[in-house]
Amino acid sequence: MAKAPQPGRAKTRLCPPLQPAQAAELSAAFLRDITENIALASRATPIDGYVAYAPAGDESWFTGHLAERTELVLADGSPPMPRDVQGFGRCLLHAAQALFATGVSAVCLVNSDSPTLPTSVLIQAARALLAPGERIVLGPAEDGGYYLLGMQRPHAHLFAGIAWSTSGVAAATRTRAVALGLDVVTLPAWYDVDDAASLDRLLAGADDGYAAPATNAWIERSGLRRRLSIAAQ
Repeated sequence: MAKAPQPGRAKTRLCPPLQPAQAAELSAAFLRDITENIALASRATPIDGYVAYAPAGDESWFTGHLAERTELVLADGSPPMPRDVQGFGRCLLHAAQALFATGVSAVCLVNSDSPTLPTSVLIQAARALLAPGERIVLGPAEDGGYYLLGMQRPHAHLFAGIAWSTSGVAAATRTRAVALGLDVVTLPAWYDVDDAASLDRLLAGADDGYAAPATNAWIERSGLRRRLSIAAQ
């Protein structure tokens, strides 16, 4: 799930400390790492990689920033939706519906804010969804949201009445899944890079996850890590 890496529109919650152009560059690096991570996971289990994007007409902004064989699918929430699916939920449901329309047996919606998410987590999610029986796979984020939601059908109820961008998103989603009678496979918690504190955590480089080479290369070019080190002394 991604906005085009365009200055003034991408990763705006990181401004400040970043400038809009820096935030867009970091967003593009995240996209490269996330799609390469998905491609790496596809070596272990059958996965096709997509970027679900918005708005329409911004496809060219993704050129050169995605792993090979990654496809684009529009997810701007524009199709007719149930009345209780609002806000970002419309984009999520649109993405799920569009991907299921391609004939896949399961869909994982993954955020574009976790470039260091361990590859093993993606593999675990895919294998859980490909196993017999119907279930939901939920990857809870440390801020109370989720970084991954996997399903075997596009259940609109999973996105209904959710207070998006709050600490209760993952819990509310779990409640929706239980109401549908679905088992929930819970993945290890991970973090989103969507504010100054989580950016500092990324810069510290202490996570035992995916190496995120594009993100780390951008950080080195930017000098942010050196400035963090000086400030901490």
